[in-house]
Amino acid sequence: MRREPVSLTRHLRVYTYRAHTVLEFRGEIDIIAAAEILPLLDRITGRPGAQVVLDLRPVEFFDCSGLRLLYRARARVLAHGGRLHLVCTHPLTLRVLRVTGLSRLLPPHATPDAALAEAGAASGSW
Repeated sequence: MRREPVSLTRHLRVYTYRAHTVLEFRGEIDIIAAAEILPLLDRITGRPGAQVVLDLRPVEFFDCSGLRLLYRARARVLAHGGRLHLVCTHPLTLRVLRVTGLSRLLPPHATPDAALAEAGAASGSW
């Protein structure tokens, strides 16, 4: 069941979707936005067995600060026995993910449903 998103900062909204916590990044994700997002990201990704979806669809700009957030989220979720999924459709952000190799560690999907469908098909890959 989806609850209405809670806007925790101007760059992050959080809601529950299909038993997963969705962190919806919004606007320009730069060093200032990353500083706002980091404490909330750490709190959510530090939970044992966290099931998290990072949704970048509303992102307009994404720099290396955003990449660090994604990598940190992945490392923390995996360290606590959870699962992390990425949703991204913006061509420039997808290119950054490919060029840096992060798309191999955290494959992007077009929608949360697509990410969760693939996760259901993969038997515990991560």
